[in-house]
Amino acid sequence: MKTISIAEAKARFSALLAQVEGGEEIAVTRRGGVVARLVPDRPCITAEAFRDFWSAEDCDLEAPPDLPAEGVATLGD
Repeated sequence: MKTISIAEAKARFSALLAQVEGGEEIAVTRRGGVVARLVPDRPCITAEAFRDFWSAEDCDLEAPPDLPAEGVATLGD
C-alpha cells in the first residue's frame, strides 16, 4: 500500500483517484500516522456484508420446519 501525506494528497488528489481506480490502495497520513485510506470502490453483496456473522459457531442457520397448510376460505360461503 502506498503512503502519502495530507499535503501531498491535496496537491495530487485527481492523480491519486486515478491510481485508486486502477486498483491501488493509498494510506493518507498526518504527522506519520495513518488517518484515512483510499481504496477502490467495489459492489458489496449481502453475503459479503454478513459473512462474519454467518461464520460464527453459535449462529443457527437452519430453517424452521414447515407448518401444515391452512384451509382456504372460498368466496360466497
